Amino acid sequence: MLYALLIYQAEDVLDNYSEADQNTALAGHRALQKKTKAVGHFVEANQLLPSSSATTVRVRNGKTSVTDGPFTETKELLIGLYVFDCETLDEAIEYATQIPHSETGAIEVRPIAYFESEKGPAN
Repeated sequence: MLYALLIYQAEDVLDNYSEADQNTALAGHRALQKKTKAVGHFVEANQLLPSSSATTVRVRNGKTSVTDGPFTETKELLIGLYVFDCETLDEAIEYATQIPHSETGAIEVRPIAYFESEKGPAN
C-alpha cells in the first residue's frame, strides 16, 4: 500500500534553524531516503516552498476565488511529503519516526487511494 507521510512544521521553527540544524535535518532526510530506496519502499519525496508562495483556489456556486497563501491559518504548515510503498501501517509509522521534523513538528501518515481506471481505487 502507498502511504503519504505529510510533514508539518511551524515555519518560525524552520526560519530559526541554524546552519547546523539545517545540515542535521538534511542528513536525516538523506539517510531515510537511502534506507527506503535500498529496500524498494521509496516512491517520492518533495519539499514545499514556504506558505507565502501558496495560492488557494475555491469554487463556490460556480464562482472561482483565488487568494494568496495557505487555505487556513494554522501554527504548523505542510512543508513536505514522502510517499512510501509499505507492507503495513506500522512500517510507514516507523519511517515517520525517522523524519527529522517528527521531533519538532508532526508527521501525518495517510494511505493513498489511487485510480488506474474509471472503476475506482486500485490496491
